[in-house]
Amino acid sequence: MRLRVDLLPHGNYPDVVVIIDVLRATTTAVTYLERGADALLLTATPEIALNLRTEGSPYLLGGERGGLPIPGFDFGNSPVEAAGQNFTGKTVVMNTTNGTGAAHTAAQSGKHIFLAALTNAHAAARRARAVATEEIAIVCAGTDEHVGLEDVYAAGVLAEYLLAMGEFSIDDGARIALTVRRNGGNPLEALGSSGHGQHLMRLGLGEDVRAAAGLSTSTIVPTLTPGDAPDGTLKFTAG
Repeated sequence: MRLRVDLLPHGNYPDVVVIIDVLRATTTAVTYLERGADALLLTATPEIALNLRTEGSPYLLGGERGGLPIPGFDFGNSPVEAAGQNFTGKTVVMNTTNGTGAAHTAAQSGKHIFLAALTNAHAAARRARAVATEEIAIVCAGTDEHVGLEDVYAAGVLAEYLLAMGEFSIDDGARIALTVRRNGGNPLEALGSSGHGQHLMRLGLGEDVRAAAGLSTSTIVPTLTPGDAPDGTLKFTAG
């Protein structure tokens, strides 16, 4: 079994793909499902999300650009904000700067697509291992096409746990992620020292950084679910 870590999304995934955008899309996605959402629709563009909003539609919109809420959306991309809401029976449509695009890249070829954060890291690793037949690719979303320390650190957390569960051949990306994990301090230190973590704190969103640093506080794994979904969207449900 191969274990691969892509420090940025590259595509060509033959088997299991685990997407990480710890600050904040995948952390927020886990929170939406924890708070009762029936499903998440990850869109390719903000416009697709906005076009899904029609009178009487069952959708709520959540997303950001540059860390700030998108005009016309109901919510930003905040796990703290999401944790204070009740989404029972709702479908949340998400579009973010980095994470939702990474999911669309993965879905072009991957057989099984999961969303992972630090908050569900161990559950996501177990789920990936249970269905993988040849390779697990952990894919870091990064920030504006640049490598993000926070995502690489979280990838190292997953890789470390996967290696504790069995034998893998690992690539250089996995070695880098494991090194960052082992030398990066505790999760809050790693996230808070990252460039994107510092950007969010300057925006007054430090509570989101602290929430995203919670390690394995959830067993929910957002899972790409085949079936009916509007054009330009990927449907994820709780796994």
